Amino acid sequence: MSEEAQQPALPPLKSIGGQEIKQLFAASLAWLERHCAYVNSLNVFPVPDGDSGTNMLMTMQAAMKEVNNSPAHSAAAIGAALSHGALLGARGNSGVILSQIIRGFTRAIEGKETIDAKDFAAGMVEASKTAYKGVVKPVEGTILTVCREASDGAVAAAKTSDDLRVVLAQTVDAARASVVRTPTLLPVLREAGVVDAGGQGLLVVLEGALKYLNGEPLELEAGGMGAQNLEMISREEGWGYDIQFHIRGQNLDVDAIREKISAMGESALIVGDETLVKVHVHAPNPGEIIRYGADLGGLANVIIENMQEQYIDFMAGQTASARPPMNVEDVAGIFTVAVAPGAGLARVFDSMGAGAVISGGQTKNPSIEELLNAINSAKSNHVIILPNNKNIIPAAEQAKQLAQKRVAVVPTKTVPQGIAALLAFNFQSDLDTNARGMLRAAEKVDTLEVTTATRSVTLDGVPVTEGQAIGIVNGKLAGASDDRDEITLRLLDEMGAAKKEIVTIYYGDNVAPEQANAFGNRVQAALTGLQVEVMRGDQPHYHYIISVE
Repeated sequence: MSEEAQQPALPPLKSIGGQEIKQLFAASLAWLERHCAYVNSLNVFPVPDGDSGTNMLMTMQAAMKEVNNSPAHSAAAIGAALSHGALLGARGNSGVILSQIIRGFTRAIEGKETIDAKDFAAGMVEASKTAYKGVVKPVEGTILTVCREASDGAVAAAKTSDDLRVVLAQTVDAARASVVRTPTLLPVLREAGVVDAGGQGLLVVLEGALKYLNGEPLELEAGGMGAQNLEMISREEGWGYDIQFHIRGQNLDVDAIREKISAMGESALIVGDETLVKVHVHAPNPGEIIRYGADLGGLANVIIENMQEQYIDFMAGQTASARPPMNVEDVAGIFTVAVAPGAGLARVFDSMGAGAVISGGQTKNPSIEELLNAINSAKSNHVIILPNNKNIIPAAEQAKQLAQKRVAVVPTKTVPQGIAALLAFNFQSDLDTNARGMLRAAEKVDTLEVTTATRSVTLDGVPVTEGQAIGIVNGKLAGASDDRDEITLRLLDEMGAAKKEIVTIYYGDNVAPEQANAFGNRVQAALTGLQVEVMRGDQPHYHYIISVE
């Protein structure tokens, strides 16, 4: 008989109060911390910006911050505080949906001192309903499906048992089965060979809660993202170096390598086998990690990116007095908020008269609270938000609902769309007229984003090999090549750039100015008669963000 089988069964757990809910939530947070990198890796696109896990983690951390020191004993009081914190801290699609799940669950337990198995099941049902209501166009095969099917499992279990442990265990089983099915419901997941990242994140959250109720240990792996590190990330996303390399050797111990490198940095993702180990980690000192890898075997595909420099540049841009003396708000009485992923792009929006520029984009979605703070910093009661990323739109919409001012969200999905929208601002028009006109201008712009594939996959009919340059046109994977400039030129041609008027190339923090200018000259030579501009964007991960209009 196994040691596990010899352990005595736990007595039935009939109810829990506010303090138990707080500890249960803390366990879920700890378990998500441990699995954050894995959830991030479940990105459909093979690009280095998977951030579903990070967004969910930071949303939960914000919720936990609200109740850390709360002495309340009622389930309702702790639930209300968790919901408030999650709402303000929510970021990205996955974070916003998670905040709605928490909000729905806590709404179902309003007025209750304790909750039992039936209350838990009712909370899961309300969590699912609230999450679906919060999404304009719900898509099955996502976190929404996992939440709904998990709630079905909770309801079925509560009909036959009043033991919270039993009900939560069956809820977790239902969520796990639902996650496994997500690729059968969403073709893009099946094509990419992954399950839904948000659904997996929710499963991890529920698993953490179950482990707490069962008294199982939840220690973080060495170097895991604790509360202090997480707080640092929220302030200084991108601080230090992004280090990536492959170790080739014999008898490599993946677990030992993971433990060692995780202790040296943050956001570590180490996978592989006895002959090849892939390493990705953020750390303040790349030398120590590189030397350790070199001692184990031969190194290949070494990439070291300085994220600290980009952050410092951006903060300098935020504090510098470069803003023109007369901005949009001063003239039109309308305050504009733009989100930009790099210091160069922030300066572009700043020079165009944006009232506030928030650092954010792929891998760093600003929270609802950050957007609210920007709204509240306006002298005017009329505000326009340009999210400039599809994952930021939900947070912007939530900020709009919470704001005490009149807010319009122009749902720009790319930086070029945001720039076109701000250029279309009419100083003589009112808020609603401007929002409509800015959206029309944004929709006329095509965007090409060029980055490096993080894994081999076939997606949207495009075969991709890890390490290749890939091009994304208006949010859809369009091509891959070993030659970055070749694929960029080819996709510009396929986009019909020769028939347009202006191509603007914003180069990232991993492209030297002379490289960008040389490429701009190639574009000009290939597309004669077209106006080509090359500008410093400083965006991470993406070599080029290109506007075609």
